[in-house]
Amino acid sequence: MKVLVTGGAGYIGSIVVEQLVAHGHQAVVYDNLSKGHRGAIAPETVFIDGDLRERDKLLRTFDQCRVEAVIHMAASSLVGESVQNPHIYFTNNISAGITLLDAMLAAGIKRIVFSSTAAVYGEPETMPISEDTPLMPANPYGESKLAFERMLRWYDEAYQLRYVSLRYFNAAGASERFGEDHDPETHLIPNVLRAAAGKVSHVDIFGEDYNTPDGTCVRDYIHVIDLADAHVLSLRAMEKGSEIYNLGYGNGYSVAEVVEMARQVTGRWISTEAAPRRAGDPPVLIASPDKIMRDLGWNPRHSELDRIIESAWRWYLAHPNGYTDSG
Repeated sequence: MKVLVTGGAGYIGSIVVEQLVAHGHQAVVYDNLSKGHRGAIAPETVFIDGDLRERDKLLRTFDQCRVEAVIHMAASSLVGESVQNPHIYFTNNISAGITLLDAMLAAGIKRIVFSSTAAVYGEPETMPISEDTPLMPANPYGESKLAFERMLRWYDEAYQLRYVSLRYFNAAGASERFGEDHDPETHLIPNVLRAAAGKVSHVDIFGEDYNTPDGTCVRDYIHVIDLADAHVLSLRAMEKGSEIYNLGYGNGYSVAEVVEMARQVTGRWISTEAAPRRAGDPPVLIASPDKIMRDLGWNPRHSELDRIIESAWRWYLAHPNGYTDSG
């Protein structure tokens, strides 16, 4: 299948593209490189330097590349930034998304896998979180993703545009070729590894007084390769209709536990400092992956926390400056 991946030069997007190619699909990377990297674009793919708001370029790309399906991963995705400047999130994640959907319909493309988020649930009271947990986003980022999910439902009903929405929990780790390189970096594991490498003096712990066993936030970390595999499976799933799935492992680790595991994996001391809570951060987020395992036969291969951190550490040691040297 010929698949266009928006945001395919980003951290998760590059590894989704890698897995698509490994499974025999042809990938077209559509990215404006505002957050992505040229070095994260696999040479065996077609790359289009484009913005989602460029409807004519999207239409030309769909036609020239004979695209059959879309995996939509291009989005603004920082919780704290979304609280400070929600306009960016509603513009990039909703307005640009509408342009994409309308261009797809104009081109006769009616299959899309959407990169959603656990942030649509807000701060649920029960764990693990299933797909029918009430949707109450606690920040504009989650609100923007939920708005797009709701649009997909109506586009399906009106235009038969089939979709699979994948609600990510905390993606982490790396493949041998591609890894995580953000500026600024807000994710815990890469920041912990930067501290292990001596790039920064310490790791900030945002809140040590949550109602959790050790007072720090608990998250369900999913290896990015397992997450990418779910996208490949989802392309086939749309033949039976539209669906929504959680992507996590069903168990969580606290910030303090991640730091301690990173110390063991790297063999280096990692200093921490207490910092105030971040706005919009729920204390616990743990997925129930039962539905995607049952429906799609998703079978995670890299679920242990030490394996996730080891893969990220290997990539970091091989790319201490990220993609700086390769674009």
